[in-house]
Amino acid sequence: MKKVSIISKQGKPDLGAVVSQVTGWLRRNGYAITADSSTREFCSDCELAEREELVKVAPDFVIVLGGDGTLLSTARSVARAGIPILGINLGSLGFLTEVRQQEIEKALADVHAERCELSLRPMLHCQVQRAGKCVANYDALNEVVMNQSAVARITDFELRVNGVFVSNYKADGLIISTPTGSTAYSLAAGGPILSPDVPGFVITPVASHALTNRPLVVQDTAIIEVRLIVTRERAYLTVDGQEGIPLAETDVVQCRKSEFNVKLFKLAGRSFFDVLRTKLKWGER
Repeated sequence: MKKVSIISKQGKPDLGAVVSQVTGWLRRNGYAITADSSTREFCSDCELAEREELVKVAPDFVIVLGGDGTLLSTARSVARAGIPILGINLGSLGFLTEVRQQEIEKALADVHAERCELSLRPMLHCQVQRAGKCVANYDALNEVVMNQSAVARITDFELRVNGVFVSNYKADGLIISTPTGSTAYSLAAGGPILSPDVPGFVITPVASHALTNRPLVVQDTAIIEVRLIVTRERAYLTVDGQEGIPLAETDVVQCRKSEFNVKLFKLAGRSFFDVLRTKLKWGER
């Protein structure tokens, strides 16, 4: 019997109806179901399994009910095990959770019949080095951000790519983004949109003091190093907007391509550009 795990965003207005629809379809088609505590409010007979336990549970795939934030945290939990994710959008924007509520049963049928392709999304691996020692490491699907806790406080950063000095930045922050994350914070800060299959990373300053400091795209084989030169307030490294660590002056954040990819089910007949047109309201063909 195939097994599916469901991870949900708590508090979504339609969550109960969607959980009932999804679990009903899965049971009719012979799947065993595990669910996190948010989901089990609406399917008490489902076996409990939180996102941190998914690698041990080893489902055939994971269904995320919510928005991109829920998918991002789930992705970091399952990427090492290569477990695919089907994202169902219960939010507003949702670049990653692209299945709309009216498409749920068709999407499930396509996954069941193996008609869905897998989109492999590269992750970014970063390490925080302090006094020559690694004090933390993370894998991000969207981006890592270095900035200060205080609003509108400038930090000085030194950027090197493959050991070569690039620039010193005076800015509110610095974003290192994957192609997947290019439509997130980096886009809001003026960065370019990268197609998910582009082998590169985007380095985007946030509110740079110098107008000539522009977003930079580098190959995904590059080693990106950012050194914190001066910080007037407590600075932080934030991963996918969800976890991170305080930074100290002279800390070095080293980023490179992760050895792990996130596997997302891609709906048949829907391209990345279809998603952009819909989410960014670029208009119909």
